[in-house]
Amino acid sequence: MKVYCMWLIWMMGIVCVADSAIPQSVMQDIERINNEGSYFGIVVPNSYEMNPLLQSSSFLVDENLPFLDFAGRRFRVGTLKEKKVIIVMTGLSMVCIRVLHFGIAGNANPELEIGDVTIPQYWAHTGLMGLAVNEDYTRTVGYLKFSDFTNSTADGKFTDNYLNNVWYQPEEIFSKNGQPEERQHAYWVSVDPYYFSLAKNLEAMKLNGCVNATTCLPRPPKVTRVQRGASANVFVDNAAYREFLYTKFNTTAVDMESAAVALISLSDLAGGGSAISNEADLFSPLAAQNSVDVLVQFITLVN
Repeated sequence: MKVYCMWLIWMMGIVCVADSAIPQSVMQDIERINNEGSYFGIVVPNSYEMNPLLQSSSFLVDENLPFLDFAGRRFRVGTLKEKKVIIVMTGLSMVCIRVLHFGIAGNANPELEIGDVTIPQYWAHTGLMGLAVNEDYTRTVGYLKFSDFTNSTADGKFTDNYLNNVWYQPEEIFSKNGQPEERQHAYWVSVDPYYFSLAKNLEAMKLNGCVNATTCLPRPPKVTRVQRGASANVFVDNAAYREFLYTKFNTTAVDMESAAVALISLSDLAGGGSAISNEADLFSPLAAQNSVDVLVQFITLVN
């Protein structure tokens, strides 16, 4: 299943640590960008998802410095609805937080449809697990018992297996408000409360529901705030695990990048879709465009 997501956070220019390793011309361009003030940072997994944004009439490139190539990446500089932005491609899997991000992910919530744009309040990294029997790790978050998903039984009874249970683990974090080097743990991480509240204004948006004159979604797509999303370096195209994430954690959005993502545009169910044939390939461009439209609208709301 596929989804398009956006991270609604703030980026303060481009930060460089090892000045000696950076060519002088590149360093001058970086300083020039930083001197222009704060930017929205927009991170995209690949070109397929980035192109709708670059082709949007709302995006205008910086005439003096349209892009900066640095560390194997191209940082595109410009404005989006008159707000300064920097757009960069990351590739798939987990990326750092505090940027605007949109990309492909999945939907675990059977009540939502392709093309819906979701705004999760909390995100978790569900790829951090404990599998050993007696190791020192927490068992407070919950577990996945593999034998619960056995499709054959012995004497009419489910049998256990050597994998047993895998326990979900919280991340270790170091709070900026805490003591230096004092570890804390977090599993469900809240998005910015102000941004989440602000996003309520997006729920009245009207989104496009048709690929062409004859191919439309069963119902008009909508923007809606939801409780939870989950990220891991695991591509989920499995109905059983999708249903587990939804029933266990009340997870809606499932992806490989966005443990701090705020906006998701759903395309189909992970591991089992609706009656619409070839729905992911057919409606992915529509989902991508819907996510871009919501991203642009959100930026206009932020002071």
